[in-house]
Amino acid sequence: MTFKKIFIILVSAFIFAQYLGVSHGAGGDDSSSNYLDKYKEAKKLVVRAKKLEEKNKTDRALKLYSKALENLRDAYKTDRNNPDILNYLGFTLRKTDKFEEAEKYYLAGLKIKPDHNGINEYLGELYVKTGRMDLAKERLTVLKSCKCEEYGELKEVIEKN
Repeated sequence: MTFKKIFIILVSAFIFAQYLGVSHGAGGDDSSSNYLDKYKEAKKLVVRAKKLEEKNKTDRALKLYSKALENLRDAYKTDRNNPDILNYLGFTLRKTDKFEEAEKYYLAGLKIKPDHNGINEYLGELYVKTGRMDLAKERLTVLKSCKCEEYGELKEVIEKN
């Protein structure tokens, strides 16, 4: 399943949950929407950080990755079985040079969803960064049949090294 499809499903589920909450007069605890807000904010920060990285503004990007990491840790407290949260946790940790911790989150995400394209790509990139090319190529093999951009991006990273 592509990231776009997962995103649409998550947004649809959120809207449906909001509808049920309003129509049934639910009140009080809004931790589920709070964690989704934290996750959405983290994704926005990651997108901004990536753009800064492309412009070689790595110090500013690092600050945004760190802020995103805080939000993701908060979201993870509420939802520990969401492979997308685990993927972004791994990503922001990798971008802040916390490779061992990043790998743990990526692997936890793969236990939930072994064919998650983003996790497989980013874990492969982590393996390249840490000099484990054989493991990076294993992630590439997992992505080979997906016909997705993640395959091409990981392949390019591997070929450059």
